[in-house]
Amino acid sequence: MPRFAKLVSAIIVVGSALVAVACGGSSPAPAPIPTIAVVPKGSTHEFWKSVHAGALKAAAERHVNILWQGPIKEDDRESQIQLVDTLRSRGIQGLALAPLDDKALGVPVDDMVKAGVPVVVFDSDLASHNYISFIATDNFKGGQMAGEHMATLLGDKGGVVMLRLHEGSASTTAREEGFLDAIKKHPGITILSSNQYGGGTADQALKVSENLLAATKAASGAVKGIFCPNESTTFGMLRALQGAKLAGKITFVGFDSSEPLVQALTSGELDALVLQDPVKMGYMSVNMLVNYLQKQPVEPRIDTGVTLVTKQNMNEPGVAALLKPDLSILEGKK
Repeated sequence: MPRFAKLVSAIIVVGSALVAVACGGSSPAPAPIPTIAVVPKGSTHEFWKSVHAGALKAAAERHVNILWQGPIKEDDRESQIQLVDTLRSRGIQGLALAPLDDKALGVPVDDMVKAGVPVVVFDSDLASHNYISFIATDNFKGGQMAGEHMATLLGDKGGVVMLRLHEGSASTTAREEGFLDAIKKHPGITILSSNQYGGGTADQALKVSENLLAATKAASGAVKGIFCPNESTTFGMLRALQGAKLAGKITFVGFDSSEPLVQALTSGELDALVLQDPVKMGYMSVNMLVNYLQKQPVEPRIDTGVTLVTKQNMNEPGVAALLKPDLSILEGKK
């Protein structure tokens, strides 16, 4: 190419570049916003709504999308397994999971990790431990707190009933075992029943509770105390006690919070609730996944705390916030 032609060509190239810069040019397309799937054990109880609120709060701060999906019933293992398997092909960048069954969800989680998707497990542990962080209550401690408080209220004597949730739930099993561990230190207290399961809904728990109260002759005064390890069993038992005109007459300690349970605590139909911090659980689960994606430090184990609430301390600011968490962020998701 003649020297003059080369010079003209160079001027054209440089000029085009300058025009592009002056006009803003073409910048790289913005990176897609990561999507993190949050899969609770269920989708109806107040506890899971609080987890959802915490997850959304973290998502807004860390600029990620939340895909919230879960089974309706808290004993529908197959539904949760299918959901996790389906999410693996949805192109998500992270999964936060509260496994319904510590063993049954192991393979779906392993497959998710093999596909390159990091997993955080929250609320209830997983047998495989193939996750980057576990975020939960110290559930055994929570059960112990319930047992010790029960023993104090009973004066270390009397017959006690415990209604379990369902088999395979690591979190509630730990609470149940913690309760029994505390009670066995008080030989004057007798466990009348500890092998009944309330099932995944409050309606199921109501029916089991009615049968349990009848079988243990609660109406005749044989039962002095009752412990339930989660929101649905506590509410189901409360309804059974109310139906039998025994609410407020038997010492009753439950777990988790909802409006009816707060009302029962206020009225004296419930003597205590052991509370977790589900908002913090959802918040930290999303944060740990974003930290991992951004190559920031990830804490392998986060204890979100446990609090024993009674009528005497329920109005303290920190306790009141656990009893009635702010769920206003969910309004925009309806």
